[in-house]
Amino acid sequence: MKNLQQALSESGMQGLLSDPEREAQLLSGIAERLLDQAKAGGADAAEVSVSSSLGRHVAVRLGEIDVLEDARDRGISLTVYKKRASGSVSTADLSPDALDQAVTQALAIAKFTQADPAGGLADAELMADKQTSAESDPFDLWHPQQFEMGELIERAQAMEQAGLEARFENNNQKIENSEGASVSANASLGVYANTHGFIGHARRTNYSQHCILVASDASGMQRDWDWDDQCRWSQLIDPAETGCCAAHKTVRRLGAKRASTGQVPILFTPDTALGLVRHLVGAVSGGNLYRRSSFLLDQAGQQIFPDWVQIEEQPHRNGGQRSSRFDNEGVATAAQPLIENGVLARYVLGSYSARKLGLKTTANAGGVRNLLFKPGSDDFKTLVKKMQRGLIVTEVMGQGVNLVTGDYSRGASGFWVENGEIAYPVEEITIAGNLANMFQNLTAAGSDVETRRNIQVPSLLVDGMTVAGE
Repeated sequence: MKNLQQALSESGMQGLLSDPEREAQLLSGIAERLLDQAKAGGADAAEVSVSSSLGRHVAVRLGEIDVLEDARDRGISLTVYKKRASGSVSTADLSPDALDQAVTQALAIAKFTQADPAGGLADAELMADKQTSAESDPFDLWHPQQFEMGELIERAQAMEQAGLEARFENNNQKIENSEGASVSANASLGVYANTHGFIGHARRTNYSQHCILVASDASGMQRDWDWDDQCRWSQLIDPAETGCCAAHKTVRRLGAKRASTGQVPILFTPDTALGLVRHLVGAVSGGNLYRRSSFLLDQAGQQIFPDWVQIEEQPHRNGGQRSSRFDNEGVATAAQPLIENGVLARYVLGSYSARKLGLKTTANAGGVRNLLFKPGSDDFKTLVKKMQRGLIVTEVMGQGVNLVTGDYSRGASGFWVENGEIAYPVEEITIAGNLANMFQNLTAAGSDVETRRNIQVPSLLVDGMTVAGE
């Protein structure tokens, strides 16, 4: 390999967009060098992640530039193992001297740390097939484009302007102000390698836009937002549509008041239902389980949802937010259920937490990848009619979730429903229950799955929660 410093200099950060294969080969060379040095220094095993990223972000407020960011980063994270003791270092300095020093420091840390029987690499037989080509993009996630800052600024300004100029049937309602509009373009490439001989590459592009507006009338002021996130620039919706949608969502909150206290059905929109599934994932993740800090401890194989609920992880999904052949330890990924016919089919484990629990890794080092809650057949309007009387929750606030007990209590806002129709917006209320009961009391899932996130969830209707309002 030619002199590392020269290769890094010649590649430059724009090389990530113009010649990603060369960038991947360069990062792979760094990874192999670090592993060889770690073994030569006495490590029993080692693993390394090397990353390269390029991003541009702009934000405007009331037409004026508020934020300009141009981020260009490379970095490594190295862990060495020696007699089950580990030492980890990270650095953004990829000069040869800095890499040599990183290996030396990692070995020194391992020398003075206590051995951990659960530590070490994932088992060699679980590694994904070796990826010999840095050109592979099996999940259609790599769509690089180069942008001038001016292009991003113009898009953000057009988005905000469309929202500010939105018109409504009620002339007393209007967009009063803006908290800004932003546009981002990012590209990232990563290499993971370990001393089992595994080396894998992953790359993706990401483009996003976001707009937050403020509306006012005689009742006061409200704020809301809209957004989009795609791996292809061409798939982003028109910025004017994002701005107008943010405006309409903001205006519909005007006139909000507190709801009556009582037990009623609650319909979580996809944005807020996402939180419920995240709490589920947290409760069945290895760290909380081996620390015995989960209300779902020892619940694998048990019925925790109604039997119609299906939640599956799909890590090989084309265009999926986190699609990958391997997890953060190189373990081969595969489609697998998390909830099957309402039963908790498994936990969410990496190799360390699996060893602590006496189980096998589920290829979830680094978290879940493309988790899909199977949608129902009813659209949102039909779910509202089925609810008859209750609360639609569009936003939750606060940190009132205890994963040890499952107790759930959060501030909320949304819309009150009477006779199957939205009656008025509500705010300054609290919703409360227990996650175990909430999961069991799911009565319906909508057809409106939010597809722009790693965890994809439809609207969820939960029966019998407590609303604390007037």
